[in-house]
Amino acid sequence: MRVTDPAVATAAIVGNFNEVRQHIRAACEAAGRDPSSVTLTAVSKTQSAEALEAALAAGQTVFGENRVQEAYQHWAHQREELELRLIGPLQTNKALDAVKLFDVIETLDREKLAAALADAMAKTGRTLSVLVQVNTGAEPQKAGVLPEDADALIAKARDVYGLAVSGVMCIPPADQDPAPHFRMLKNIGDRNGLAVLSMGMSGDYREAIACGATHVRVGSALFGARNPLIST
Repeated sequence: MRVTDPAVATAAIVGNFNEVRQHIRAACEAAGRDPSSVTLTAVSKTQSAEALEAALAAGQTVFGENRVQEAYQHWAHQREELELRLIGPLQTNKALDAVKLFDVIETLDREKLAAALADAMAKTGRTLSVLVQVNTGAEPQKAGVLPEDADALIAKARDVYGLAVSGVMCIPPADQDPAPHFRMLKNIGDRNGLAVLSMGMSGDYREAIACGATHVRVGSALFGARNPLIST
């Protein structure tokens, strides 16, 4: 499809946000939950300035980015009144830049990164909320601590490095039923006293809400499979 009118593309994105919010509300009601207990994180990686403006026009204030440098390009000039969450893997040499820009780091998955984040926070004087990413499917190509090692990493991040660990996140295997992975993540969060569960994406956020998600990370359902503001 070829989109040539930015106003049409903006209206489509705003409509997508409204639809996803309605689905979140319905999923919460079906699960007997307050809709305000679930935060929509708009995954803004690879999006154009026009698409991001459309998201802002839809009233969105919470965004997830995969790469530190791209996040600077997207948001450094309009940082106020937004919550930025890093949802992609983080290299230790990017920890300082990440701490300077983001509000939440969702992808702590190893002790070396915990140490780097603690050092970066000490240098900047900023205290960020941190989530531990759990590789619930034990997929070798995917980031995240293994489920059996999650408790130990959470304890070290808190007790050794003094990080404010508020929750856990996961990305289930694409070819499996996500519900068991969501339940596993909730169990890990519950036994460690963590209230934040970042789980569920465009294809499965309603299932994640049924399993207790507090944050859902949605990209293509909001912006389209490909950027709708450019020719495809």
